[in-house]
Amino acid sequence: MFVGTGSDVGKSVITAAFCRILKQDGYSPAPFKAQNMALNSYATPEGLEIGRAQAVQAEAAGVPCHTDMNPLLLKPTTDTVCQVVLHGKSIGNLEAVDYFTSNNKTELRKEVCAAFDRLATRYNPIVLEGAGSISEINLRDLDLVNMPMAAHAKANVILVTDIDRGGVFASVYGSMMLLTDDERKLVKGIIINKFRGDIRLFESGIKMMEELCKVPVLGVIPYFKDIHIEEEDSVMLHTKNRSALSGKVNIAVVLLQHMSNFTDFNPLEQDDRINLFYTNEPDDLRGADIIIIPGTKSTLHDLIILRKSGMAKAIIDAHRDGKTVLGICGGYQMLGKEITDPQGIESNIHQLPGLNLLPITTELDGTKVTKQVSFKLHAGTSQCTGYEIHNGRTEILSTEIETLNVLEDRSTDGCFIDNCYGTYIHGILDNREFVNLLLEPHLNSKSTSEFDYFKFKEEQYDKLANHVRKHVDIELFYNILRNDI
Repeated sequence: MFVGTGSDVGKSVITAAFCRILKQDGYSPAPFKAQNMALNSYATPEGLEIGRAQAVQAEAAGVPCHTDMNPLLLKPTTDTVCQVVLHGKSIGNLEAVDYFTSNNKTELRKEVCAAFDRLATRYNPIVLEGAGSISEINLRDLDLVNMPMAAHAKANVILVTDIDRGGVFASVYGSMMLLTDDERKLVKGIIINKFRGDIRLFESGIKMMEELCKVPVLGVIPYFKDIHIEEEDSVMLHTKNRSALSGKVNIAVVLLQHMSNFTDFNPLEQDDRINLFYTNEPDDLRGADIIIIPGTKSTLHDLIILRKSGMAKAIIDAHRDGKTVLGICGGYQMLGKEITDPQGIESNIHQLPGLNLLPITTELDGTKVTKQVSFKLHAGTSQCTGYEIHNGRTEILSTEIETLNVLEDRSTDGCFIDNCYGTYIHGILDNREFVNLLLEPHLNSKSTSEFDYFKFKEEQYDKLANHVRKHVDIELFYNILRNDI
């Protein structure tokens, strides 16, 4: 089990690395995280919802993702309210204070432990991931995901810390000392992550840390920039490129406040024909050839913010000037004439006009669609794949509009008219045929090389595994796994 001294220390990526390492070494691993909090989710083959990070880890392990890998998912809808997804299905919204202080933890603990037990009958070993810091002592009795889960799984725990943020000795030693005696016995090693500089300068530090904590340091993993693994959190989007670039097809992704499934755009970041940037500034859209409105957990609220910020007008003006506009999921709903919420699924806002770029109307309801899909584009020949996670039913109001996608069961998804596209399918940009369709009007003399995202991801998992192997004592790792230490 990989746990952390804090959030964003690299637990998810290291878990993915060891899922791939174990697969390469002939084992049958699977990832597990009892409770995840994220807006970035994924649909399993059974049509149920889990955190995207566990789907990525399952992909690294080479196995289909399953709700038992992430039995409990919390999806924030506001700063204080989250949707609770148990075994892939929403069981309603809760105030955060009610979720974290109520007496529901006994039943939820049974559920997540049972999910782990089922998973352990199908795969070996299970690679568990913790959440945040292991030393939130005020939440110890409520914790479902860190040391109590390690105790249930009888896991050998490896503590991951981020040296790049500073204070590495205090964070590691403090984390260890705040554990109970029984919890501390479970910790069998330390990984120091995100190191920059000459590792020889830290060799004495490794010895000091081992003497202080009485457990070995398995390795010091250097910071990397040339390996691309999907991130768990969207926080890094604000640090990415925010401007247009000549000689490329410029694609602007609108930064929504409640943006979800931001990994939809990872394939575009790697395509050398494209310059992708993220923005919530209306003036930035002037340099874009294509504008994408992404998915959101709060469609109506984010639509209001788009209007107040001037982004809605800027998108409409850009479309009028010949720019391509694509809406995915909640972004698709925003492109229509109207969105209604008569049951108050999202909020007490029951109706809002949309951007009126597509002749559609959407009504939000309590039925959540979660499914993987296989489809062909309206005039395409290739079989494409993706997944849907959304509330709401969209009705097309015009017979002149064309359907975008035809699914395997002959049902349809999305539509397009006048260089404006809408779809419910997340992952549609993973498919080269759709990306080529989107880019074709804007390519001109620009690069026409194509990009295979599925092949690229496999290469990245192998590069990640090789990077970790190079800097971690793998023999010591297997000794820990065999309880030889």
